[in-house]
Amino acid sequence: MIIYDYLKGMVVRAHVFISGRVQGVFFRAYTQRQAKALGLSGWVRNVSNEKLQMKNDKLIAFTGVEAVFEGEKSSVNEMIAWCWDGSPSAEVTDVAVVWEKPSGSSTFEIKR
Repeated sequence: MIIYDYLKGMVVRAHVFISGRVQGVFFRAYTQRQAKALGLSGWVRNVSNEKLQMKNDKLIAFTGVEAVFEGEKSSVNEMIAWCWDGSPSAEVTDVAVVWEKPSGSSTFEIKR
């Protein structure tokens, strides 16, 4: 029972990359609303053909929505699942997740 309670409250951080028709469809605003409803902190932003360096030092070009979700593990997992639907007009084709060390952030913002 003690182990279960510890895992339930475990704080995690997910760096998420969402591809598809996710720009110009209020994806960031809906993401912020959902993250706040789940009690998560972090940020969300649009990315246009930006070179991202992955953990294996490989550079990739990415266009879509990038987000960081930090909070209780179950809430972060629920948020990642939500990303597959996103805003009503979005057409998501992929959601990639990189797990990172939590930073202790306390707000959720839309970056521009």
